[in-house]
Amino acid sequence: MVRRGWHIEFERWNRRRGVLKDLESLPWNEPACVQVMLHDEDDDLFGLWMFRGGVLVEVGIPGTQRVHTAASPWEADPGFLVRTGLGRGEDQHSPEHVQDPRSCW
Repeated sequence: MVRRGWHIEFERWNRRRGVLKDLESLPWNEPACVQVMLHDEDDDLFGLWMFRGGVLVEVGIPGTQRVHTAASPWEADPGFLVRTGLGRGEDQHSPEHVQDPRSCW
């Protein structure tokens, strides 16, 4: 079995939009085995995305929380992924009605 991986680096928000849609459109032999790891510069660790129902969705990792602050009118914001219990921002989480619904990936 041959295992392959890719590494792509983006400059902040303006260059990464659409990467998940691009990956979803590829002809994967076994989409259920695809794992996408994304790390934003504000994240404590990599986030994990996997196919569910034909689309890539973020999979929750125990001991972590994606913190969303109020949405910017100019740029889609993914929030930031933190380890919980370390005081790194989980208290900054905004209510769902002010979070950004736009996909930034």
